[in-house]
Amino acid sequence: MKRALDAGVWFNLVGTQKDTSKNGMDWAHKFAEGVYAVIGLHPNHVTEQPIDEEESHFVSRGEEFDYSYYKALAEDRKVVGIGECGLDYFHLPKNMTFEEVREKQIEVFKKLCRIATEVNKPLVVHCRDAQSDILDILEAQVAEGSLPARGVAHCFDGNPEDAKRYLAMGFYVSFTGIITFPPRKANPEHTLELQQVVKDAPLDRLLIETDCPYLAPIPHRGKRNEPLYVEFVAQKIAELKGLSFEEVAQATTKNARTLFKI
Repeated sequence: MKRALDAGVWFNLVGTQKDTSKNGMDWAHKFAEGVYAVIGLHPNHVTEQPIDEEESHFVSRGEEFDYSYYKALAEDRKVVGIGECGLDYFHLPKNMTFEEVREKQIEVFKKLCRIATEVNKPLVVHCRDAQSDILDILEAQVAEGSLPARGVAHCFDGNPEDAKRYLAMGFYVSFTGIITFPPRKANPEHTLELQQVVKDAPLDRLLIETDCPYLAPIPHRGKRNEPLYVEFVAQKIAELKGLSFEEVAQATTKNARTLFKI
C-alpha cells in the first residue's frame, strides 16, 4: 500500500465476505485520501468448497448472506462500491447441483444489487463462465430503475458482444494484467478477442486494476501482484489503442473518480 501511495497510485480495498469487507473499510479509514473500500460477498463464498488454482488455494466460506450487516457497511463514507458480487460457475461444490448453486448465487447477487440501489453506489461485478445470466439480471435491474450508480465489470474477460451490453447499460469495463499475457495455447483466440475489446471500447468507459495479489501483469507474471503494477495494464491499453501512457492514465483516473465519486 505504501509503495503504491508513494507512487501516486490510489486504490480500492475490495472485500469478498464479512471479514475482508469490514477489514477493508477499517483500513480505508486510516487514510485521508487514496484508499477506499468496496464491500460485498463474492459468489465463491456463498457455498463452502476448496478453491484450488495456480495462484490461490483456500476453502471458501459458505457464508449466509446477512443483509443488515452489509447494508450497514455500505452506508459508510469510505465505502465507494458494492462488490465483489456476481456469479461464478467455474468453481462449483461437489455436494450441490449446478441449479442449486446457481439459484443461491443469483439470490445473493440480487440482494447486493438492492443494497447498491438503496445506497446509490456502484456495483463491482465478478463474472466467471456466467456472462449471459449476469447480463440478463443487470439489464432487468436497470430496466426497472435500479442501480442508478451503475457499476463496473471487474476483471473483464468476456467477448465484444458482452462488452457492448455492459456499455449500453452505462457500466464501465475494467481490465487487469490478463491483457498483457500472450495468447493461451488452448484458446489463442480469446486473448486476441479480449484485446479487441480494449481497442473498441470508448476510453471514457475504461478502468484499470490489478486484482492483486493475483494476475500480475507482464513483466511480473508469476509473482505476487500489487497495486503499483497497474501501470503495466495502462501501458498495454495505450499500446493497443495507439495512445500515450499519460492519456490512458489521466482518462482512467478520471473514470474511477467519476464512478466511485472520489
